[in-house]
Amino acid sequence: MLLGQTIFLLAVAGNLLVGWVIGSSRQSLTPSDVYLFHLTIADGLMALTLPFFAVSLVQGWVFGDFMCKAISLMFEANVYSSIIFLACISMDRYIAIVHSSDTIGSHHRRCSWLLSAAVWAFGGTLSLPALFTEVILDSGRMLCMTSFDLGNATSWRLATRIFRHLFGFFIPLAVMVICYGVTVGRLLRTRGFQKHRAMKVIIAVVIAFVLCWMPYHVSQIADTVLRTDLLPFDCAARTRVSTAMSASSAVALLHSCINPVLYAFVGERFRSKMMLLCRRKLRQERLSRSKFSRSTSQTSEGKGAIL
Repeated sequence: MLLGQTIFLLAVAGNLLVGWVIGSSRQSLTPSDVYLFHLTIADGLMALTLPFFAVSLVQGWVFGDFMCKAISLMFEANVYSSIIFLACISMDRYIAIVHSSDTIGSHHRRCSWLLSAAVWAFGGTLSLPALFTEVILDSGRMLCMTSFDLGNATSWRLATRIFRHLFGFFIPLAVMVICYGVTVGRLLRTRGFQKHRAMKVIIAVVIAFVLCWMPYHVSQIADTVLRTDLLPFDCAARTRVSTAMSASSAVALLHSCINPVLYAFVGERFRSKMMLLCRRKLRQERLSRSKFSRSTSQTSEGKGAIL
């Protein structure tokens, strides 16, 4: 419960700050900025679903069948979109560093917005199996669970999990490894502090993604295998896998807190933008206070003259 509250607060605050800095920029956004902006939206919306799941762990699902479907759909769509945007960022950095001379300005930025819209549409499509969730009474508690009541439930579960593993982990991971691998190879042949700093950030991004999401998908694969007829039923193994799935889900959600740190706060350009916005905000507040004090003093002088 405490971990969920911490993840919720850090993810919402961090992604709101990153979104504010990027959205307030007066300069034209680079494709990486566009993908990062949409990534913060996906991570922030995903974090907003955490209080519902936290309450359900303690009291069961008390929000009704409609909210069960809506929250599950919102969570799944933003998980897919967040991970695919990570792959988009890796592709853009590959293009910017390896093929810097081929980058096209306004056309490239326009394509990034179109690709972002396609990612949201694709993520929403992949999340449609969440519509099969419903409120089920289990051991005296109301739970929001997936219930495939069309055809063979095992086949449906297997198909949806294959899609989740492929598009929610393995394919984006392959894209990130290939793009960042070639990018790191190019950076190793260059000199300069900034280049090697970028290389360290890239390695940290890949490691964080694998450490956060690999346990979740491994436990899901183990659960899928145990639910098939390949292995005999083992109650102890089922219990261990269920515990691993719950723990790995919390670890996976940590990634929504790590993303703002890795993609924004570590970057020097982002920090300079944030400091510029903060100074601009402080300047505006000082100007508004000085105007208010002048108007107050003028009003006081006017009253004194009348008296």
